[in-house]
Amino acid sequence: MPPSEVSSNQTVIEVPPKENLDKAVTELVQFPEGGTAAWCTVIGGYTSSFGVYQDFYTLHYLTNESSSAISWIGSTNAFLATSFGIVAGALYDRGYFYHLMIGGSLLQSFALFMLSLAQPGQYYQIFLAQGIALGIAQGMLFVPTVAVVSHYFHKRRTLAMSLVASGSSLGAIVHPVMLNNLFNRGVGFANGVRISAAFVSVLLLIACLLIRTRLEPPKYPANYLSVGKGVLHDMPFCIMCIGLLCFQMGFYYPLFYFQVDSVKHGNSETFSFYSLVLLNGGSLIGRLSAGFIAPRVGVPRLIILSTAVCAIFILGMIGLNRVATVVVLGTIYGYFAGIYIAMLSPTITLLTSDFSEIGARMGIGVTMAGFGSLLGGPISGALLTSQYKWWQPSLFNGLISLTGCGMLIIMQLALTRRKCSAEKQEP
Repeated sequence: MPPSEVSSNQTVIEVPPKENLDKAVTELVQFPEGGTAAWCTVIGGYTSSFGVYQDFYTLHYLTNESSSAISWIGSTNAFLATSFGIVAGALYDRGYFYHLMIGGSLLQSFALFMLSLAQPGQYYQIFLAQGIALGIAQGMLFVPTVAVVSHYFHKRRTLAMSLVASGSSLGAIVHPVMLNNLFNRGVGFANGVRISAAFVSVLLLIACLLIRTRLEPPKYPANYLSVGKGVLHDMPFCIMCIGLLCFQMGFYYPLFYFQVDSVKHGNSETFSFYSLVLLNGGSLIGRLSAGFIAPRVGVPRLIILSTAVCAIFILGMIGLNRVATVVVLGTIYGYFAGIYIAMLSPTITLLTSDFSEIGARMGIGVTMAGFGSLLGGPISGALLTSQYKWWQPSLFNGLISLTGCGMLIIMQLALTRRKCSAEKQEP
């Protein structure tokens, strides 16, 4: 299409030709920057918080297990939900988007209904259903639902991805309220999980009906081996991966332990049940606002700011005791945690120069972050001990999060240096 025929609400960028094409041509990819199909794609998405389960398992359902052992359930779930993206990303690049959406939705519903059949004290039943099956299901859905947004947006891609991320935060507000009331108001664990599973199934059905791809899959999908070799020579991307791994080790500590921490410090159970709502409410606002702040501040600077503040407030959990500290820590940590989640995918996208590698690079990036999620919870539980020494996990997670923030600062410096070198080489 000649430039004169391109509509004003479309962005046209040139995609570098792939080396293995028979003819070196430059393809013009047009982004509609919105439209009904685009925004329907943005509003489909769901996840839930493990903090309610951590509290319920610790105090009622798995009382014979340590906090560290219980954390392995949530950590394995978080790890698979992100690291399985390396498989989902490869399938997405090969045109299996709808297979991943439908298969992941069915598996997630099945896993939740199987969780409702788990008996008290039966750790392995809960671990298989919630840790493994539910984690794989969420992993099948995560990368495709985020990557498909790039089909519709270029200028507004960060805003769109922020709105996608806010969908999961909205679910994490609804579910703690629902589950806490179901578990503790006579309905019980089994029926409570079944009601939750039915609700999730309806949301997943809506998501499957709304989300649509726009572009055909690349004729020559990115080879993970070649992409991996390229990543090893991409210093900013490597540093980012290390930073994400370190930060995510500490990131899930408040999400897993905030509610039980509040209960153990003498706050009422009713108030503590809503502590995760405060945290996830702040996260929702953070995710929504991130898309508007990022164009003015820049994606790298915003993710660095969010990780720094999160690390400081994780350290601040050493002093969590009264209602006021729960409200302040929960709300502010949630806000900046929401910004971090919203900026995670845009940061990986920003460091991906070849558009055809978006699925592969997204999979590699979130997999590295997933290893941090896998390790963080159990380490926190081991440091907490049966005597509930809260300062130990708070100190560890705060320091490891600060380390991740430091790596992201180095990533930004490497990006700036590479940009300056490229400008000097231009004629």
